[in-house]
Amino acid sequence: MQAVYAASINPDQPLAGLVVGERPEPVLEAGWTMVRVKAAALNHHDLWSLRGVGLAAEQLPMTLGTDAAGVDVETGEAVIVHSVISSTDWRGDETLDPRRTLFSEKHQGTMAELVAVPRRNLVPKPEGLSYAEAACLPTAWLTAYRMLFVNGQARPGQTVLVQGATGGVASAAIALARAAGCRVWVTARTDAKRAVALDLGAHAAFATGTRLPEPVDLVVETVGEATWAHSVRSLRPGGTVVISGATTGANPPAILNRVFFLQLRIIGSTMGTRAELGELLTFLASTGLRPRIDREVPLADARGAFAAMEAGELVGKAVLTVA
Repeated sequence: MQAVYAASINPDQPLAGLVVGERPEPVLEAGWTMVRVKAAALNHHDLWSLRGVGLAAEQLPMTLGTDAAGVDVETGEAVIVHSVISSTDWRGDETLDPRRTLFSEKHQGTMAELVAVPRRNLVPKPEGLSYAEAACLPTAWLTAYRMLFVNGQARPGQTVLVQGATGGVASAAIALARAAGCRVWVTARTDAKRAVALDLGAHAAFATGTRLPEPVDLVVETVGEATWAHSVRSLRPGGTVVISGATTGANPPAILNRVFFLQLRIIGSTMGTRAELGELLTFLASTGLRPRIDREVPLADARGAFAAMEAGELVGKAVLTVA
């Protein structure tokens, strides 16, 4: 079968190890089923894998991809694949399982014509969502949903600051927070990206690091070192930073005196549960909200989409389609 996979690890030039070619069909484990993939979305996790973060050379070759929507080969049902694979004996929040993994870490990923999936990881795809839209949800959109509404406890009328406005998680957070009745502010490095953020639904867009008109209730933080000090300084007393990534570095200034003096909350957030994916689908159905897709390209043309993601050119998601 055709697949997009990591053939080698290169921390400095991740695309050097990217291959689009033939791979063996997956082998099913007990309790697993086969999904014929219709669409698979790209995430920065795929670039980190190619750099060797969370993926060792002895695990190669490894099919990339954490997200997919397709057809359950056994039942013929249209499905979305929940990305977090918990232990077979784990009960409750899958993201808290210390042995959890994602597709393309221990098990082969979703960027292929076929992917083996635990049956418990399948969620029915609503008819109102295209396969491409559905494939955008399990990582970026579910991460944003959990950050805002589960860990961030966002409420209508609150002011939410989204740092780094046009990435997959950030763009999803803008759209979700706006649809939930929050006032949404964003930061971005360029005029063009600030304009895009406004088009995505932000009420106001500011240059990175700009002093805001007033303190905010919640900060959605995925950037890390470059924006961390601004995130902490932008909060009202008792406000919350929810962080799910650190694309510019994981060693930001602590600013501990401000954290304890203003009683700020700093909450880590990772992915989301299968139940929360169901809640997200209900949210989309009730609001009519849909993921912003920057481009859809055939699986065979994956390299160009990866290059665009690495260069920071995407607004929303890039999706690989399978005929």
